[in-house]
Amino acid sequence: MSEGAEATIQGSRRGALWLATLGFFGGFAGVAVFGPMVPRFVEILGLTPLQAGLMAGIPNLTGSLLRIPFGAWVDRAGGKKPFLWLLSLTLVGMAGLLVVLGTSYPDNMDGLFPVLMGLGVLIGCGIATFSVGISQVSYWYPQRQQGGPLGIYAGLGNTGPGIFSWLLPAVVASLGILTAYGLWFVGLAIIVVVYAIFIKDAPSFQLQKQGAEAGREELQRHGQDLIPTGSTWAGLRSAAGVPATWALVYFYFISFGGFLALTAWLPTYWTQTHTVAATTAGLLTLMFSLITALIRVPGGMLSDHVSIRYALTGNFLLIILGAGWIALSASFSAAVVATIVIAAGMGLQNAIVFKLVAFYVPNAVGGASGWVGGLGALSGFLLPPIMGAIAGSAAGDLAYARGFLVVAGLAVIGILGVGWLTNWTWQSRPEQSKGDSR
Repeated sequence: MSEGAEATIQGSRRGALWLATLGFFGGFAGVAVFGPMVPRFVEILGLTPLQAGLMAGIPNLTGSLLRIPFGAWVDRAGGKKPFLWLLSLTLVGMAGLLVVLGTSYPDNMDGLFPVLMGLGVLIGCGIATFSVGISQVSYWYPQRQQGGPLGIYAGLGNTGPGIFSWLLPAVVASLGILTAYGLWFVGLAIIVVVYAIFIKDAPSFQLQKQGAEAGREELQRHGQDLIPTGSTWAGLRSAAGVPATWALVYFYFISFGGFLALTAWLPTYWTQTHTVAATTAGLLTLMFSLITALIRVPGGMLSDHVSIRYALTGNFLLIILGAGWIALSASFSAAVVATIVIAAGMGLQNAIVFKLVAFYVPNAVGGASGWVGGLGALSGFLLPPIMGAIAGSAAGDLAYARGFLVVAGLAVIGILGVGWLTNWTWQSRPEQSKGDSR
């Protein structure tokens, strides 16, 4: 590549990291679009526990499945275009929600449950920005330095649902539901504009658009040592052919998908089991969300320096302990402590999983990010209605708590998966297993 072509590289890895984090924060907040308000919609629409779970989790359906194609699309188009498509669809969904609330809330909501579910599908598109941003940031940074930046991106971006779970009920109580969602829409629109103006794709994508080429050594001078496949589906196929990809999918199904599910479900659990006010339930959900999200930052940094062979198992044990504790205890204070334990286990596990993506699938990071982020996050949609169905069939004061047994059971299976992954690593990649078995 000529010196002139080198001079055309715009942006910086630090700028890409913070802009991607900002965009993900805005899109990911869609996890909480209904969750904090589900108790109120239950009253207005007469929803069953199963329907309440579906409403809380519906944004995670598209937020999960769209991670697969959009995460892989990064390998061909860079991150900016997929990111903007997802955020724009979220804005359309938010606009539709404002129309429904402005014309029908609260007295004319009969029959609008399917409409709200459809809008939740649209708003959930922003959640899928996660896999796009993971690849976007990964292509800007050398592999040996990715743990910290990915921890910052995921950790700070993941605070969105918790913050909105806390703010939304408070703003609704003081300013009304239409104003609350209207402010959300305006804030998201500002984030989209800032991201669109200032974000730059990684060096290889910039050179590709200019018709220039650069070898691996030249790109490494710009901090990029992961080379995209250049094909959306080739990245998915390549990643799917690596058995470790599917172990990581399951690990993420428990940790990150579980985080999504509980962020959406906890407001209902707190109000129904412990009869706290919606604002208090929002604050408790914020606590869970912030701990899960922010612990990813040190967790990601530690993953650059510490062997994680036993950390995976330890984190699953934390999830089992916390989930089992909540399911079997009627104590409010015990439930708060157990929530913190679950948050720590899920957050640390989340930081480890995406560090391992680049380790196991270095030639198709975008494709692997799509599979892991997409299918792994799908439990954010699947778990709330399952937990709601259990609550509807169980009896007693702990009906809404019993659903946490599902989370504990999934984590037990996860420990078995860690053993399989460790054996697979030693058998298929013995040269990388020595000294630091990942």
